[in-house]
Parts: sequence; structure tokens; C-alpha cells
Amino acid sequence: MADVSTSRPSDRDAGAPLPQLVLELRDLIVAYVKQETVVPLKQLGRYAGFGVGGAFLLGLGVVLLGVGGLRALQTETGDTFTGDWSWAPYLITFAALVVGGALTWRTRRSWRARKEQR
Repeated sequence: MADVSTSRPSDRDAGAPLPQLVLELRDLIVAYVKQETVVPLKQLGRYAGFGVGGAFLLGLGVVLLGVGGLRALQTETGDTFTGDWSWAPYLITFAALVVGGALTWRTRRSWRARKEQR
């Protein structure tokens, strides 16, 4: 009778047992899913986070610039905008912000059009 320990190596090591193959397949699938979904989602989240943060800071800067311009028009122009003309600094500030926004929008639009043509 042949001893199991003396059997041919090719019979013993012909293949890994089925449960081990299943575990390796599961590990391979999990690594693939992480590589193809989790990592790109993390990068997208980071990109979106910086975008939202930058937009918030730019918006805050524009608001503070507008308030500063309004206060400068109200205090540094002497008696020019007093009485019946007290509304004028608000209109001037609003118009300046609208013009600045329109210029930014137009510049951004033309920049994107040039970028898409490349």
C-alpha cells in the first residue's frame, strides 16, 4: 500500500483547494472594486471639496469688496450722496458688481470655448 506522504508531488499540488480559490477570487474582486470605484470617488470628493471651498471664499471676497466699496462711497464722498441722493451709492455698488459678474461670466465662457476647440 502506498503512503500518502510518498505520493507524487504532481498529484498533491495539482491545484489549490476550491475554498482557497474562492477566497483569492473574492480578494481580487474586492481589490478591483476599490481600485475602480472607491479611489476615483475619493479623488472626486476632494476635487469637489476644493471647488466648493474656493467658490465660498470667492463669494465671500466679492461680498466684502462690495460692502467696502459701498462704505467708501458713503463716507469718502463728503456730502455728495446725502439727502435725496442717499440711494446712489447702493445703485453704483450694485452696477459695479453686476458688471464685474458679467465680465467674469463672459471671460469664463470664452476660455471654455477655446479649451474645447483644442
